[in-house]
Amino acid sequence: MKIAVLDDWQGAARTSTDWRPLERRAELVFFTEPFADEDEAAAALAGFEIICAMRERTPFPASLVARLPGLQMFNLTGKRARLIDLAALAAAGVTVCVTGGGDSGRATAELTLALMLAVARGVPAGDAAMRAGRFQAGTKAGIELAGRTLGLIGLGRIGQLVAGYGTALGMRVLAWSENLTPERAQAGGAIYATKTELLGQADMVSLHLVFSPRTAGVLGAAEIGMMNPGSILINTSRAGLVDQAALLAALRTGRIWAGLDVFETEPPRADDPLLTAPNTVLTPHIGYGTVETFTDFYAQSVANVVAFLDGKPTNVFAPG
Repeated sequence: MKIAVLDDWQGAARTSTDWRPLERRAELVFFTEPFADEDEAAAALAGFEIICAMRERTPFPASLVARLPGLQMFNLTGKRARLIDLAALAAAGVTVCVTGGGDSGRATAELTLALMLAVARGVPAGDAAMRAGRFQAGTKAGIELAGRTLGLIGLGRIGQLVAGYGTALGMRVLAWSENLTPERAQAGGAIYATKTELLGQADMVSLHLVFSPRTAGVLGAAEIGMMNPGSILINTSRAGLVDQAALLAALRTGRIWAGLDVFETEPPRADDPLLTAPNTVLTPHIGYGTVETFTDFYAQSVANVVAFLDGKPTNVFAPG
């Protein structure tokens, strides 16, 4: 039996849990680099019966599933994965198991706060100046967040945490989503606003929606045009929530700033224009990537695979 542990791009898997229960029963291979394309993934994974994957990293469309006829079990960290065709896996007779972990949203909310402060105070530029021996030369004065307005698009679990951070910093916090009401906004620590009101008043806009056909492009060219000059957009959710061409145009003209943890293609291509765009702070989709989250993810992954090998699968994914 061969087990593939995919998507260990940060090299965190081995130290996050005890893999010996699996190593005693199977050959375990860790993949620390992303596959270039589906052909490379299919070739590399052809001999594996079990795959342990990290959510939102390697795509698993139905076409790739069809090229892995020996696959018996697929373990996914988390319970939702836009890039993985879970229905196709189930239809192919593959046992699909999921984990908990990372459910509190704290990790992503804290990275949102980090990006808010990093953009507002120019932290990366200051770090680069120091390392280049320029001290303050070439850096710009930052802004204080106290007294400014934070606009949250989405006020779910993560949005509510960010609302609390904004309030603690002395910010006025507005929130909007399609189903949000003034009463629910107040309960979540924010003031309800229409999308137009929020974009027109916010000094900083942060996205906290689940990506879906309904939310795709929720910030299009028109909405980005409504944002105040000099305002800051934070996206730790999904790139598809924002019209990327309109975002790039606004960054290049200097109208807005952005702190981004998510991209249309991950890892981004070397020629992705966002990598050289001005007015940006970029992080490599590490919103949920903390020691605590990985410990939960990988410990539960090992337990799921052991249960499968014992003929008693647990945490089996139920479509729908």
